[in-house]
Amino acid sequence: MNAPEPTTTRPYLIRALHEWCTDNGFTPHVAVRVDDSVQVPREYVNDGEIVLNVGFDATSGLQLGNDYIEFKARFGGKPRDILVPVGRVVAIYARENGQGMAFPPPVDLLPEGVSVAAPEPVAPDAARVVQLVSTEPGQEDGDPPRPPATPGATRPALKRVK
Repeated sequence: MNAPEPTTTRPYLIRALHEWCTDNGFTPHVAVRVDDSVQVPREYVNDGEIVLNVGFDATSGLQLGNDYIEFKARFGGKPRDILVPVGRVVAIYARENGQGMAFPPPVDLLPEGVSVAAPEPVAPDAARVVQLVSTEPGQEDGDPPRPPATPGATRPALKRVK
């Protein structure tokens, strides 16, 4: 018996990050790779991409669906209907601090011969691990934990461990 193929996580992650931005008083923005399936004002497209404010204050009738993001917004004072296929969204982030998530590019933008098929199963001992590593000097594994950082202090950085 074959189980149905699961749907993409992209629309769920977009909704979750939109909610996170809204709950924290941030302004959610989406970066979209534009093609003929994207309905946006073309005069605002730069290098095949447009960034849209999808906050409730900037939109009317916002619907973050599994297949499309739909809303009405004003561009240069003119109301416009916006329709973006979820697969064309390449990032969602908070305007104020840049925190958010980027997604793989749409399939038509991948170099020839590259596919985004499901990866081969990986043995647990060969799994990749991402570890947070402090960028502050003097923090070693044996050191006692430091008190919370003060505003303006350096932030941890991601380091991929293979």
